[in-house]
Amino acid sequence: MTRSRCVVQTIPLLSMIALAAAGIWLQSEPAPARGEPPLAAKPQAAGEARKYSNKLTPIENPAPLLSDYPEFVQPIVESRRFEAPILVDDDGADLEIRAWRFSYNARGIIEIPNRLRSSDTAVIMVHPWGIDDDQGWRTPQPAGVADFCTEEKNHLAGRHTKEVIDPFLQKMRGKAAFIMYSLIGQKDELRSKMYRTFSHRPSAAERAAATKGVHAKLASFEYKGDPLPQELTLSTDTPVIDYFKQFPGLDAGPKFNNKGFWELPVPVTSDITVHPDDVLIFDVEGYKPLKEFLKNAGVRHVILVGYATDMCFCKTTAGYENLSKDFNVFLVGDATLATYPANNTPKYATNAHISFASINQLVTQVSWVKFTK
Repeated sequence: MTRSRCVVQTIPLLSMIALAAAGIWLQSEPAPARGEPPLAAKPQAAGEARKYSNKLTPIENPAPLLSDYPEFVQPIVESRRFEAPILVDDDGADLEIRAWRFSYNARGIIEIPNRLRSSDTAVIMVHPWGIDDDQGWRTPQPAGVADFCTEEKNHLAGRHTKEVIDPFLQKMRGKAAFIMYSLIGQKDELRSKMYRTFSHRPSAAERAAATKGVHAKLASFEYKGDPLPQELTLSTDTPVIDYFKQFPGLDAGPKFNNKGFWELPVPVTSDITVHPDDVLIFDVEGYKPLKEFLKNAGVRHVILVGYATDMCFCKTTAGYENLSKDFNVFLVGDATLATYPANNTPKYATNAHISFASINQLVTQVSWVKFTK
């Protein structure tokens, strides 16, 4: 990616007054180039408060954001971009994360450098469902739906996992405090011994036996539901209402998925290289146990990846709506995919939902998460 330095641009007086009134100041000195160390600042000690200078320096000719994987995510293009001072600045930091957010009041995107201690950081992957990946859990036929709702879309998500997310997790493993995965379904004995959980670290023998048991249970299910309805009963006055009541756009219930489909022990996708130290999160237990587990381990920062940007990524147990209440959260914008009905690519839907999230969340990308030498 081409580096561009932040320089002061000519700004009308009224614009400067408006920014000042909003508590936003434009600094006159150039900011460092993207990817270079931020301006010198004293690292912040744990528990120490500091005054944050919210000065914004315009970035001249900024390159598009999230442009490394355009097949999966449409790059973010916004002509008005600013550089802000360092935000997270841990004492003893060994991890640099450049991030950005959008501000309507600042009329543009604000890029922010951060220095983190990796030992205080957890990487969480939301809903890496192992579906249509040869572990046994499959999209029901002829009209069942799960995950991205078609086999073709599930395979595309699997390729994204393998090409983008798994290498990122491998880079972070052994340095971050935890690599974690959130999954649906009841807390069951099989997956509790197939993966490490909040309360148990299974032996190799337990893992092998549990893995065999999960695969056997998945293979024994009949992935077959009813076909699409061939005839509907419509009233004269409200045929549209009747039509959608009887034939909704998404029905993942027992009619099409077969009874018991959602009670199966969903494994982590085989597109992820799971390590024995990686931790499984059961969504059904809720946010409180996850929060307590992370807090008790001294985690303050969370790097969030996974699926689906418009639903699970934000609203489930390990979604950013929960985590951002208690932790410094960084959404990895190219390590997530949104659902994409009526399209053959997730790139535009992911762009839209990440852009919306950036109003109140920090967004980074895989290439912006770097360990210092």
